[in-house]
Amino acid sequence: MTEATGLDSGDLIEVFKALGNPARLQIMRWLKDPEAHFGEYEPIADRRSVGVCVTHIQAKSGLAQSTVSSYMSTLERAGLVRLTRVGKWTHYRRDEARLTQVARAIDVTL
Repeated sequence: MTEATGLDSGDLIEVFKALGNPARLQIMRWLKDPEAHFGEYEPIADRRSVGVCVTHIQAKSGLAQSTVSSYMSTLERAGLVRLTRVGKWTHYRRDEARLTQVARAIDVTL
């Protein structure tokens, strides 16, 4: 575990595995600026604070609902996104603090 980040090599491997899939990487890019990338979809909740509804991620990606759910679970397990439920809807947003930790860990370990 690196002192500065609290991440060990196992944590980083999970992050890299999660981002190693082109569709998951694209979703992370979209979530960085949700207003720009999901503006055509009527928000169910505030995208900046709550995140993007999984149905909008599915619609934009063109992937099956089950695939998107699996991909988002992988990103969540790696600590890259946070899940928030609003009623029956599941929303995801990037975990910027975790992404900062990852960036610092890469800088420290390389």
